[in-house]
Parts: sequence; C-alpha cells; structure tokens
Amino acid sequence: MPVSRDIAATYRGPRKVVQRLLDMGQREDRALIFVMAACVITFIAQWPYLARRAHLEDVELNGLLAGSLMAWIIVAPLLLYVLAWFSHVLARLVGGKGSYYSARIALFWAFLATSPLMLLHGLMRGFIGMGTQEQIIGLVWLGCFLWFWLAGLWQAERA
Repeated sequence: MPVSRDIAATYRGPRKVVQRLLDMGQREDRALIFVMAACVITFIAQWPYLARRAHLEDVELNGLLAGSLMAWIIVAPLLLYVLAWFSHVLARLVGGKGSYYSARIALFWAFLATSPLMLLHGLMRGFIGMGTQEQIIGLVWLGCFLWFWLAGLWQAERA
C-alpha cells in the first residue's frame, strides 16, 4: 500500500496500520526511511515560519535554515531513536512483549503519519503568525501524534 494511503488509513485505525507494517517483516531500512522522511517534512514545514521570522527580525534566512536543518535532519532522528528505545523499555516493565524494532516503527510511523498536520501547522505559523489558530493546530497535531504513537505501541508490544 502506498505511504499516502497508509497515512490516511492511520487516521481511521492506527493499530491496523502498525500491525500491517510489522507484518511486512523486520527491516531497519524501513524504520530509518520513516523517521528521515518525517524529519525532512518537519524541516520543510518550518520554512514559512523561518522566512517570516527572517523578514520581521531582519536576520539572515540561510542561518535560520541551517540551524533548522541541523536540528531536524541530524539531531531529531537520534533523539527519536532514544525515545523509541525508552518507550520499549517502559513497555517491557509493564509486560510488553514486542521488540525494539516494533517500538521504533510505532513511534516513527506516528511521526510520519502526522506530517500533514505538521505542514499545516508550519503554514499557520508562517502566514498567520503565532496565536490561537496556531496553538489549536499544534494541539491537534500533538493529540493525533500521541494517539497514533500509543495505539501503535500498544499493538507493537502485544506481539
């Protein structure tokens, strides 16, 4: 199934999608591509806000983009790997039977599946600015991310 269809299906039932991804077999390249794609999309989502900030504060846009690139493409994937490891360790303490790989898939897929909301959030920050609308979209993103992640982790740790 194409990734775009899986993303849409995740909004209807995240556990089914995570189970389908786990049934495809353990392939670390798949987990890596999920986390890197999500981080690249998040980096792109920052562009409107960074352009607005550069214009309003009269700072160099290239410097802002370089910092964001470093944060989202190099640092964030490493932190997400650590978070996935930590979530699996916690799940094992309460009786989880999954693997480190399944915990990574649950987290990385949740991050990738919520990337359309991240893009919307970036557009809101860039074109409208900080405010109530931006905070609402941010909360919707956070709620969906936590829902997808926890439902996926529940499914992954049941195996």
